[in-house]
Amino acid sequence: QVQLVESGGGLVQAGGSLRLSCAASGLTFSNYAMGWFRQAPGKERDFVARMWRSGVRNYADSVKGRFTISRDSAKNMVYLQMDSLKFEDTAVYYCAADRRITGSESRPTEYEFWGQGTQVTVSS
Repeated sequence: QVQLVESGGGLVQAGGSLRLSCAASGLTFSNYAMGWFRQAPGKERDFVARMWRSGVRNYADSVKGRFTISRDSAKNMVYLQMDSLKFEDTAVYYCAADRRITGSESRPTEYEFWGQGTQVTVSS
């Protein structure tokens, strides 16, 4: 049974930093690309970042230069380092996984597995 469990969310002031973690189990981690999405109240789930199996990273324009996705294959972990946080980054953040090696990084329907989410609140 595949499980993705996010942690690290919380309340932070604008300009601050947070690091989200996602622990993956029940899958062969090296066979999966990992992504992060976020969803604010009343809005759709939006793409944030993806790390392909090749190591290539993609980012949403809104977070480029501020967020960094990384993974530790020895620990089956994926991280999202978030710096220079803004009020508009407030959302529930989700970790996701799939086995694709091509295609869109930003369509939620393309991902196979999802975590339960962790809340990030940025105060202005």
